[in-house]
Amino acid sequence: MFQGIEHTAISSPDPHKLAQWYVDHLEFHINFSYAGNYFVKAANGSMLEIIPAERPLAAPQTTANNKDGGIRHLAIANDDFDKAYAHLQSKGVTFVGEPFETQGNRLVFFNDLDGNLLHLIHREKPLP
Repeated sequence: MFQGIEHTAISSPDPHKLAQWYVDHLEFHINFSYAGNYFVKAANGSMLEIIPAERPLAAPQTTANNKDGGIRHLAIANDDFDKAYAHLQSKGVTFVGEPFETQGNRLVFFNDLDGNLLHLIHREKPLP
Protein backbone atom coordinates (compact mmCIF):
# COMPACT_ATOMS: atom_id res chain seq x y z
CA MET A 1 0.00 0.00 0.00
CA PHE A 2 2.64 2.60 1.02
CA GLN A 3 5.38 3.07 -1.53
CA GLY A 4 7.74 5.45 0.27
CA ILE A 5 8.55 9.14 0.31
CA GLU A 6 7.47 10.86 -2.90
CA HIS A 7 9.22 14.15 -2.12
CA THR A 8 10.56 16.33 0.66
CA ALA A 9 9.62 20.01 0.87
CA ILE A 10 12.08 22.82 1.58
CA SER A 11 10.83 26.35 2.12
CA SER A 12 12.82 29.22 0.63
CA PRO A 13 12.46 32.99 0.39
CA ASP A 14 13.22 32.57 -3.34
CA PRO A 15 11.99 29.14 -4.48
CA HIS A 16 12.93 29.61 -8.14
CA LYS A 17 16.47 30.68 -7.28
CA LEU A 18 16.94 27.70 -4.93
CA ALA A 19 15.42 25.30 -7.50
CA GLN A 20 17.88 26.61 -10.08
CA TRP A 21 20.73 26.09 -7.59
CA TYR A 22 19.84 22.37 -7.44
CA VAL A 23 19.79 22.30 -11.26
CA ASP A 24 23.13 24.10 -11.60
CA HIS A 25 25.00 22.37 -8.79
CA LEU A 26 23.52 18.88 -8.40
CA GLU A 27 22.19 18.05 -11.89
CA PHE A 28 18.53 18.01 -10.80
CA HIS A 29 15.95 19.31 -13.25
CA ILE A 30 12.79 21.31 -12.67
CA ASN A 31 10.07 18.84 -13.56
CA PHE A 32 6.97 20.71 -12.37
CA SER A 33 6.02 24.12 -11.03
CA TYR A 34 2.85 25.84 -9.91
CA ALA A 35 2.00 29.04 -8.01
CA GLY A 36 5.61 29.76 -7.02
CA ASN A 37 6.37 26.15 -6.00
CA TYR A 38 9.04 24.15 -7.84
CA PHE A 39 9.63 20.42 -7.95
CA VAL A 40 13.20 19.43 -8.75
CA LYS A 41 14.00 15.85 -9.66
CA ALA A 42 17.30 13.96 -9.48
CA ALA A 43 18.51 11.34 -11.94
CA ASN A 44 17.49 8.57 -9.50
CA GLY A 45 13.90 9.88 -9.33
CA SER A 46 14.06 11.49 -5.89
CA MET A 47 12.33 14.86 -5.68
CA LEU A 48 12.32 18.03 -3.62
CA GLU A 49 9.49 20.52 -3.59
CA ILE A 50 10.73 24.05 -3.00
CA ILE A 51 7.98 26.23 -1.57
CA PRO A 52 7.75 29.92 -0.67
CA ALA A 53 8.89 30.93 2.82
CA GLU A 54 8.06 34.16 4.59
CA ARG A 55 11.62 34.45 5.92
CA PRO A 56 15.02 32.77 5.44
CA LEU A 57 16.70 30.32 7.79
CA ALA A 58 17.84 32.07 10.95
CA ALA A 59 21.41 31.09 10.04
CA PRO A 60 23.07 28.62 7.68
CA GLN A 61 23.69 25.21 9.19
CA THR A 62 27.44 25.33 9.63
CA THR A 63 27.90 22.12 11.59
CA ALA A 64 26.88 18.57 10.86
CA ASN A 65 24.81 18.35 14.03
CA ASN A 66 22.71 15.21 13.84
CA LYS A 67 21.59 15.40 17.47
CA ASP A 68 18.84 18.06 17.28
CA GLY A 69 15.28 17.08 16.41
CA GLY A 70 13.90 17.48 12.90
CA ILE A 71 15.41 16.93 9.48
CA ARG A 72 19.19 17.29 9.81
CA HIS A 73 20.46 16.93 6.25
CA LEU A 74 19.76 15.66 2.76
CA ALA A 75 22.21 13.04 1.50
CA ILE A 76 23.20 13.32 -2.16
CA ALA A 77 24.24 10.06 -3.85
CA ASN A 78 26.86 10.02 -6.60
CA ASP A 79 28.81 7.53 -8.66
CA ASP A 80 32.21 9.29 -8.44
CA PHE A 81 32.93 11.08 -5.17
CA ASP A 82 36.11 12.85 -6.30
CA LYS A 83 34.51 14.15 -9.49
CA ALA A 84 31.34 15.27 -7.66
CA TYR A 85 33.39 16.97 -4.92
CA ALA A 86 35.56 18.77 -7.49
CA HIS A 87 32.41 19.88 -9.36
CA LEU A 88 30.94 21.38 -6.18
CA GLN A 89 34.26 23.08 -5.38
CA SER A 90 34.32 24.61 -8.87
CA LYS A 91 30.83 26.00 -8.26
CA GLY A 92 31.95 27.73 -5.04
CA VAL A 93 29.84 25.60 -2.72
CA THR A 94 30.33 26.25 1.01
CA PHE A 95 31.62 23.10 2.67
CA VAL A 96 31.15 22.30 6.36
CA GLY A 97 34.42 20.55 7.07
CA GLU A 98 36.63 18.36 4.95
CA PRO A 99 35.74 15.08 3.21
CA PHE A 100 36.10 12.03 5.44
CA GLU A 101 35.62 8.29 5.38
CA THR A 102 33.55 6.19 7.75
CA GLN A 103 32.67 2.51 7.49
CA GLY A 104 34.02 2.47 3.93
CA ASN A 105 31.81 5.41 2.89
CA ARG A 106 33.15 8.77 1.70
CA LEU A 107 31.26 11.93 2.56
CA VAL A 108 31.44 15.68 2.99
CA PHE A 109 28.86 18.12 4.32
CA PHE A 110 27.96 21.35 2.51
CA ASN A 111 25.28 24.05 2.30
CA ASP A 112 22.82 24.79 -0.47
CA LEU A 113 22.08 28.38 -1.52
CA ASP A 114 19.78 28.99 1.47
CA GLY A 115 22.11 27.36 4.03
CA ASN A 116 20.33 24.00 4.30
CA LEU A 117 22.72 21.20 5.20
CA LEU A 118 23.41 18.50 2.62
CA HIS A 119 26.05 15.87 2.32
CA LEU A 120 27.66 14.16 -0.57
CA ILE A 121 27.93 10.44 0.10
CA HIS A 122 29.45 7.59 -1.83
CA ARG A 123 28.83 4.20 -0.25
CA GLU A 124 31.27 1.34 -0.67
CA LYS A 125 28.25 -0.98 -0.54
CA PRO A 126 24.72 0.31 -1.20
CA LEU A 127 22.31 -0.05 1.69
CA PRO A 128 20.06 -3.11 1.42
